[in-house]
Amino acid sequence: MSSSLQIHGLTKRFEAGTINEKLALDHLDLSVPAGQFVTVLGANGSGKTTLFNLILGKMLPDEGQILLGEEDITYQKDYRRALNIGCLFQNPLRGTAPNMTLEENLALAYTRKASRSFFAVNRRDNAFFRDQLAQLGMGLEDRMKTRMGLLSGGQRQAASLLMATIARPNLLLLDEHTAALDPGAAEKVMAVTMEITARERITTLMITHNMENALRAGSRTILLSGGRIALDLTGSKRARMTSGTLAEIFYGGRAG
Repeated sequence: MSSSLQIHGLTKRFEAGTINEKLALDHLDLSVPAGQFVTVLGANGSGKTTLFNLILGKMLPDEGQILLGEEDITYQKDYRRALNIGCLFQNPLRGTAPNMTLEENLALAYTRKASRSFFAVNRRDNAFFRDQLAQLGMGLEDRMKTRMGLLSGGQRQAASLLMATIARPNLLLLDEHTAALDPGAAEKVMAVTMEITARERITTLMITHNMENALRAGSRTILLSGGRIALDLTGSKRARMTSGTLAEIFYGGRAG
């Protein structure tokens, strides 16, 4: 079941106390209700990647708190968080085992919450995987025995998306997951993303530089600047926003 995400006063500095000190996140506050899909915009250095890394536990904050549902995960080990947080990256092979089959990769992802060890896939699991793959509409249900590394970029990313969501995570993080794909594959993977997250009501944060996707996906768009939220669009204000105007705000630094 999806969980809410609450972030309070999250602060992160790099090389603190030196002339190269960089304030990546500046007492950032963010409240995401369970099931909400939020698109995240921001220029390089705005704090997007740092935010994701802090949520995933790849680094620890200097100040602040991160709550996933009722659980304080601020200082929780990253492998513990991985049981409840799905993540998909720009590189289609990241987070997968390229020399294992698609079926084996799905089995590992499927048992993430149930077991720490791999088990042989039975017929019922196989049928479930085929059904889930068929819903992607990319012919992957017929490539169960194919090694992950031999799939096309779009197929790998669609399969990776299924891997990230098949165990029904409490939170899903998408880090420019369509940026490395050709336009056709990117459109397919984006459509599958919106379908799965809406159907399962998965709480989702998606980093993107695509202005159309930033306004089309989910129900909320935030813009990070200087480690803080400079713009937060929801409801009618978001509905009236055009990709052109959003691009002007993004590139012009105008968030009023």
